[in-house]
Amino acid sequence: MPFDFRPTVALILPGTGSDADFVNRAFTDPLTSHGIATVAVEPDPRRVVAGYFDALDCAALHERIIIGGVSIGAAVALQWAGTNPDRVVGVLAALPAWTGTAGEAPAAAGARFTAARLRADGIEKVTAEMIASSPSWLGRELAKSWQSQWPHLPAALDEAAEYRAPAVEELERIAVPVGIVAATDDPVHPLEVARIWADRLPHAGLATVSLEQIGADPAILGRESFRALNSLLP
Repeated sequence: MPFDFRPTVALILPGTGSDADFVNRAFTDPLTSHGIATVAVEPDPRRVVAGYFDALDCAALHERIIIGGVSIGAAVALQWAGTNPDRVVGVLAALPAWTGTAGEAPAAAGARFTAARLRADGIEKVTAEMIASSPSWLGRELAKSWQSQWPHLPAALDEAAEYRAPAVEELERIAVPVGIVAATDDPVHPLEVARIWADRLPHAGLATVSLEQIGADPAILGRESFRALNSLLP
């Protein structure tokens, strides 16, 4: 592993409405094989982003670490790395959702819509509709994590939809190496966003997978993002 020293810890942040269990399964085995322990953060739906920043601050108090996340988790990790470059070895960014202000990005629009439906119709009805319209593996994952975050889930979704990810000009100033993995067929996390991140970040690598591959083996997110990161390091 071509690090100038061997990092021992990676802190990973889940996506909106997801949980620590999913990112544990996505990142633990690939990182363990390189001697790196994974710490997956359980989101607090009452203060998702602030909770993530608190976890990052605490985890990197005494050593430089790898950080990363899925969707909004990836954006928060990248933002934190940009302001704390001396505390980060590299970033693992899975399924980035937007750049800069969310606006009508599919993930943000979906979060706002789902939050409104949850408030109007309750979790049981909306969860059933989500399961019916999603790939089976994703429906199972979200049904579990949504239930654990209820009744604060709508607030967490609204918070995510208002989150401002690093804009293009900010990406260009983030000097830490970033390994990105995107799905070629994910309409909620468009491949084009990942390509913008890869093009604009000074030190970034991009790997691609499919939603079917993620469903069959979530650890492909950890393997491919780490492979992209590892390729950048001396």
